[in-house]
Order: sequence, then structure tokens, then C-alpha cells
Amino acid sequence: MSTPPTLALPSCARAYQLETGRGRFAVHDARPSGPVRGTALLVPGFTGSKEDFIALLEPLALAGFRVVAVDGRGQYESAGPRDPDAYAPEELARDVLAQTAAVAADAGAAPDRDGTGGVHVLGHSLGGLIVRAAVLRDPAPFASLTLMSSGPAAISAPQQARTRMLLEALAVLDMESVWQAMRELDPPEAPESGDSAEIRDFLRRRWLSTVPEQLGATGRQLLHEPDRVAELAAVAPPTHVLSGEVDYAWPVPLIDAMAVRLSARRSVIPGAGHSPNAERPAATAGALAEFWLGVTGR
Repeated sequence: MSTPPTLALPSCARAYQLETGRGRFAVHDARPSGPVRGTALLVPGFTGSKEDFIALLEPLALAGFRVVAVDGRGQYESAGPRDPDAYAPEELARDVLAQTAAVAADAGAAPDRDGTGGVHVLGHSLGGLIVRAAVLRDPAPFASLTLMSSGPAAISAPQQARTRMLLEALAVLDMESVWQAMRELDPPEAPESGDSAEIRDFLRRRWLSTVPEQLGATGRQLLHEPDRVAELAAVAPPTHVLSGEVDYAWPVPLIDAMAVRLSARRSVIPGAGHSPNAERPAATAGALAEFWLGVTGR
């Protein structure tokens, strides 16, 4: 999971429930103080939430972008049903399209409708698979697509084994028991081991607030996702593939090859792993802003 370096929202951002045609979703919405150069929707990954993008909000707002980070249905502060079918890939793709429409329709987003086709969408890890499905369903609302630390198909074999263990535990244990079991499996050098009590408490609270059926359905998606890169290449808007120097979910050479297949811009963030958004936010924000400005021509 991504571990945010801070939970403090910058002064340019606020937290609220975004009303959409498919329900309400918890968001962090950061806006520039000056002219808006573009609007971006940020979609988190497996076991993640909008807080994974906190460190990107201020630098992207300073670069002129309105940025909306969202909890997907059943994630942390967004409600979701106890029905696995509600978290099927197509359902989550429809959610992204509804979120995009709501963000674009907001009066504060009106100045950045610039003829490029709409909102920049970014998906981290599992979020990359979800936004890919949204673009495949309807590319029209999107100015660009960024796949961050996400791959062409199912996750790597070692991560498949870990995910299967998690799914088996979720089938027989309550969320608190699963959380304790996961912590016992973490090596001492795991990123969260050195975090503050506030961050550790948040990670536990986020886990316990996430709908178990959401985790089960999206975990199975990570295990069985087909390769849809050729389909995406045929319809995608300008595309950016961004990752750290190493990645445990998808090998970096596989991410490199996916970028070539998509004719995408490729950014590798030095010193980052699977979560460059949290591990190296300044460099990540710089790469995102440069790409988005190139798309909009502003």
C-alpha cells in the first residue's frame, strides 16, 4: 500500500463529498490561486485512498492545475455496498466517468476547458487498470491518461501469491484480524515501520474503513486482469507512463515495454519505488505538470 508522508492538507485544498451521477465520493480538491491550466482526476490503487496523493496537491496547484484525488467506491471515506458485483471492473470504470463528468461540470473547472477534450486522468497501480477501463469505455472526456506504477495485465507472480493469501484471509477473518496478520508478515524494513503514530493509525483506520468486498473484487482483478494495451493504444488520448526505478507489482522492463506499445511519454522517478507519488512527490509532480502542459500547450 502507499504510505502518505503527511496527512495535512495544504491550504489550497479542501476535503468534501463529490456528488456524481453514480453517488457521492470523498475527494481532496486542490485549486491554484491563479489561472487554471488544466484539471486532473487522481485515482488510487489497491488498499489505497485519496491521501496517497496529498504530497502532490500543492506542487501541482502551484503549477496551475486543479487536482481532485478521489476515494473509489468502498474505499476509505467513500461508501460502498457489501456486494462483490458492485466492484466489477466495468462498474469502477463507470464510476471514473461519473467522477470526471462531475469535476468537469463544476463551475470552478470551467476556465480550463481548453479544447483538448477535458480532464487529465491518472491511475496509480490498480487505479491504472481502472482508468484504462474508463478510457476504453469512453475516451472523449479525457485530455490525457497517466498510468502510474501500473502494468499491462496481472501483477507479478510474487505479488499474486501475496494477494491470494490476503483474499484467503479475508474469506475467513474479520478486517482487524487480517490487519494484524499483514503487519506480522511485513519485514522490519517495510516503509510503514518507520512512520509516525499518526500515519500508522491512519493506515489501520483506512484499512478498517474499506469495504471487504471491494478488496476481494479488486484483488481478483489484479490476479486476472488481461492485457488490454493494444485496445488502449487504438483509442487513448495522449498517454504518460510513469514509475519509480523499481517496482514490486510489475517489473519495470514490463512497464517500459508497455509505454513503447502505447507510444507514450515515459518518466522514471529516481529513488522511487511503487509509490513515486508518496516517495518522491516533488519530482513526480514536476513530471506530471510537464506532461500536462505539453498536452494543453499552455
